[in-house]
Amino acid sequence: MASIASTPTPDLQLPPAFSLPLTEPISRAIELAYDRDFSHIPVLDRHRRPVGYVDVANLKEKWEAGKADPNGKVSDYMTKFRRTASEPYTVITPLTSLSELERFLETNLFALVTDSNRKFVLALATQQDLDNFVSRRGF
Repeated sequence: MASIASTPTPDLQLPPAFSLPLTEPISRAIELAYDRDFSHIPVLDRHRRPVGYVDVANLKEKWEAGKADPNGKVSDYMTKFRRTASEPYTVITPLTSLSELERFLETNLFALVTDSNRKFVLALATQQDLDNFVSRRGF
């Protein structure tokens, strides 16, 4: 994908992301995810910082199996982001090139596209989004 090396992330034309607070009931999380066709939803702390995500299919599976309370909080069912000195947070912004995004997605399910100060989640990008872009553009 060398031909997309300098193409910026906004060219993917991703839908705006939505995020959930830690206290959101999982029933609402599932409803919102299906309304907007999202497979993963970022979860934010009270300072609006991303702290993890909800895997919607996994959560729905637990709910249907009776292993998740519909009124339970997303914080009880989310996957927390690991931020350590050996695994630093990778910032993906609208200025990030698609080749950088591609490298990130080689080892991650998705990327949160944020502003450069990581105060706002702008979009969520997946490998499928990148593949669709390449297919549409004929790279």
